[in-house]
This record gives sequence, C-alpha cells and structure tokens, in this order.
Amino acid sequence: MKRAVISFCLFYSVALFTQNRYDVVIDEIMADPTPQVGLPNYEWIEIKNVSSSPVNLQNWRIGDASGQSGALPPFILQPDSFVIVCSGSALAAMSAFGQAVSVTNFPSLDNDGDQIFLRAASGRILHAVEYQISWYQNELKKDGGWSLEMIDPRNPCAGMSNWKASVHPNGGTPGKRNSVDGTLTDNQPPSLLRTYTVNAQQVVAVFDEPLDSTMAAMAANYTLNGGITVTQAVVLSPLFDKVQLTLSAPLQPQTVYEITAANIRDCKGNSIGTRNKAKAGLPQPPEPADMVINEILFNPKPNAEDYVEFYNKSKKILDASRLYVANRNSINAIANTRALSAAPWLIFPDDFIVITSDAVSLQREYFVKHPDRVLPLSSLPTFPDDKGFVILLDQQGAVLDEVNYHKKWHFRLIDNDEGVALERIDPNGPSQDPNNWTSAASTSGYGTPTSKNSQYKLIEPIRADVQISPKVFSPDNDGRDDIATIQFKVSEPGYVANVTIYDASGRPVRHLVRNSTLGISGYWNWDGLDDKGQKLPIGNYIVFTEIFNLRGQRQGYKNAVVLAGRL
Repeated sequence: MKRAVISFCLFYSVALFTQNRYDVVIDEIMADPTPQVGLPNYEWIEIKNVSSSPVNLQNWRIGDASGQSGALPPFILQPDSFVIVCSGSALAAMSAFGQAVSVTNFPSLDNDGDQIFLRAASGRILHAVEYQISWYQNELKKDGGWSLEMIDPRNPCAGMSNWKASVHPNGGTPGKRNSVDGTLTDNQPPSLLRTYTVNAQQVVAVFDEPLDSTMAAMAANYTLNGGITVTQAVVLSPLFDKVQLTLSAPLQPQTVYEITAANIRDCKGNSIGTRNKAKAGLPQPPEPADMVINEILFNPKPNAEDYVEFYNKSKKILDASRLYVANRNSINAIANTRALSAAPWLIFPDDFIVITSDAVSLQREYFVKHPDRVLPLSSLPTFPDDKGFVILLDQQGAVLDEVNYHKKWHFRLIDNDEGVALERIDPNGPSQDPNNWTSAASTSGYGTPTSKNSQYKLIEPIRADVQISPKVFSPDNDGRDDIATIQFKVSEPGYVANVTIYDASGRPVRHLVRNSTLGISGYWNWDGLDDKGQKLPIGNYIVFTEIFNLRGQRQGYKNAVVLAGRL
C-alpha cells in the first residue's frame, strides 16, 4: 500500500512539473497603465492554464528582450484558471482582482511593442508574445489605460488577429475571463516572410508565426539555388518563428539567392502554402547614393502618420538595421537619428522600403503593394508640414542621401497638400533639385508607398564628350605645348558648364569656367596659372567639368593633365 501511495505522489509531481508548449499561455498584457481607466497604475501580465492538468509555477520566470524576472513562488495553477503576475509593489493592489503572484525584476514592458516570454522551471519556453501597439486596433485605447487581451487562448500562435484592446469598463480583466473571449478558427498556413544573414554561411528564415519545431528543424525541408545546400536547421526561441540555416558554401556578394521551405507546419498543424519562397543574400556596406530618399509624406491627413520611402538603386544587398534616418535641428546639425530597423532586414536591388510609425494607417490611406516592405518604427524624426530635412545615414554617420524639402515643391495647382506625398521623379537625378520632385498623382491615391513612383521618369543622361590635350603641357612660352585645351561636344544646345582645376591633394586651384553657356562644341584653354594669376608647381592635376541644364540633368567629367614646366 505504501508503494502505491509513493507511486501516486511521484505521478502527481510529474503531472505538476511537466508541461507541453502552450499548455500555459500569456493571455493578457497591461503594458501601459497610464492614464488610469479603472485599474491600479501598475504593469502586469495574466497567464492562463489551458491544459487539463494543474501546473505548479514554482521557479517559472517571465522576461522580455532585455532580461528575465526572478523565480515565481510555489503556486498551483488549476486547469482553465488564471493568475496575475506582477512586481512586489503591485501585488497588494492586483490581488483585489484575482489570484496574483509577484516576481522580483518584473520586466518593464514597452508601450509601443515588446517581446514577452514564459519560461518553465525546466528552461522550456511555454509561450512568447511579440506584441505591437497596432494590436490594440483602437486609436484611443493604444494611448494607455487599457490592456491587450487574447481572444482565443487555444490559438496562441495567431498573432495580431487573436489580440485586441479590452472592452471591459475597467480597462482590463485581470484574474478573470477576458472581455473579448471567443473562438478563433486558424486555417491559415505559415508563410516565409524574408531572410537575414548572420554571416556568409548562416541565414535566418523568418516566418509569420510560430512553427512546429520538429518539422522546422529538418534541414532537408529547405532548398537554396546556386548549388548550395542546407546542412543544419535550428529553430530559434523564444518565438519559434525563425529558423537559422547553416549552408554548405558561403554566399557571394551582389548575388540574390532564393530559399524555398517545404513540409513546414505552424503550431496548429497547418502546412505551409504558396508563400514558401524568400530572397537571401550577403549584405554589403552602402556608398553614397546607393540608396536614395524616393518619397516623402510630411503633411499627413488627421489620424495618419508621416512616411518616408527609400529606393535601393545599387546592385548591392543592404541591411536596414545598419542604415539610419535623421533630420536637422535649429543649428543645422544632424539630429533625431533612428535606425530603419531594430533587427536585420535585407533590402535587395530595386527594392522600395517604407518607414512609418503607423503601418495600419498607411494601408488605410494608401495602396501598399508590398506590406512586407513596410518597416514600422516607434517614432520618426520630425518632418514639419512646410519644410524640413530628411537624411539617410550609414553606420558610421556618413550622409548617403539628403533632401531639404519644401511644400513649394508640390504641383502648384494642388490647393491642399494634406495627405499628398512628394515623389522623386528620377532616382538618378539630384536629390536637392526641386525640379526632380513633384506631387504623387491623384490617380494613384496621392502616394505610392513600396512601389514605383507615379511620377517616375528616368531622365536620359547627358550625351557629351570632354577631352583635354595635350596630356602633358609645359607653359614655358617656347611655342610648344604651352597651353592645355579642354574640348567639349554635346548632343544638343541648352547646357551650362563649370570647369575647376584640382591639384593632386584634391584642392581647387583654378575656377576656369563659371556657368558658361555651351554651344554644340567648343573649348577652353588653361595656361597653368591659379585663380590669383600665380604660377602653379609642377605635378598632376585634375580638370573637372560639370555640365548641367535647367531640367535637372547634371553630369561630371574628370580629365587628368600633367603640368611639366613653369612660366
């Protein structure tokens, strides 16, 4: 008889301490309790036991991207029951609403989005949520005082579609069944959204929801073109929506690959559908003008937000997490710098990407052809409604592109530019030329975020030829090669030129021609003197000829010449 009792106790102990993933879930989050609606001014989460067995929460922990809490105390969470988890200072107040336990180092929950996970004593992640402020789906409630509630706790992988702001008059339902409680049917297959690169032989595949870890960890379920195979697949916690793939050979620069996923299932057993392919590649550091500012909405409609679109016009693959947007302050210094993405995010050649603080309102106001190319930021630098600066920076803080926009750049017959984006006409044209910008077309909804501009026009490059002869000249008045002649020929009239001579250190020493109107052909002579009429030393020089017109076309030509003698 004693042996039977011992066996029962052991069995009951195992039942209390052994859980499957999603047996216990985070089903309510109070990330922003201010301004108060009807609940105490504390952050907290609620967890629910959706299994059929009691669970002992002793030594469980909660955490976010910045760390994890101290251990939970002994507490038996019965099936279909709830417990509030909060800080020690909040315990007395929150206990008035239901069962509550406290932990040390309760994580500070970000108002505009955070990642929360629930870790069992064994170290196993039971559930994780990466919420966004858009999950409130309510403009008033997202400003604070209301909790986020899960609709169907038995569909823990459904993401935003399974969460919304509480509708309870108190602003939340701690310790009780959620006010938005209901049944959600999940028949949607998982989708492969994108990839990012850890190094030349490791790529992370990003899916739109948590996966069945068994199938997702099989290397044979992933294929890559270019003769490269996947040798290992590791599902990454705590969300289990990312898989790190190890490759048989390194990726090559400026090469776009394609990864295909097969036999992958989500946590509800839905098999991957047609969205099972994504580009992959090796990112490189950008050079100036590799990516340009392509579209700016600086005067949005009420209840909408600014956005900025960038265009990768290079052959490189760029990483948005290594790029920054900024403006200038009152003393014209670069300020308010924001990374385009907190996590690695690849931008492929000819891709348009958009940053905004409200992706939901962006899709409400405009046709967004590629929603997966919208990078939501918690906030953007300020872009005033009349004029301002938009700056793109690299990881070193160097300016890659800059636009000092003005509302006068809009089409002059537009009476009200509210909600009208300013579009770049030619991505290869000058960023600061007002003639290279105009209003987005009304037929395109006054904005084209993530797609080619409605006013796009590739301006033909200047067809011109600039030559210098002789390549070596000696202005010593001996009647032989005393003057260097710069000859030009253009395809049509209407061009203007500047010619500047630079020494070997890159310093301008002679402004030979300033805003000279050109014919179809002609020439200028340089006598080897500087701007003050002084003799220049023997050495190598660069003749830089800039040709432009009033339509915004501009092109430069460099010619080397050797000054071999003195007057």
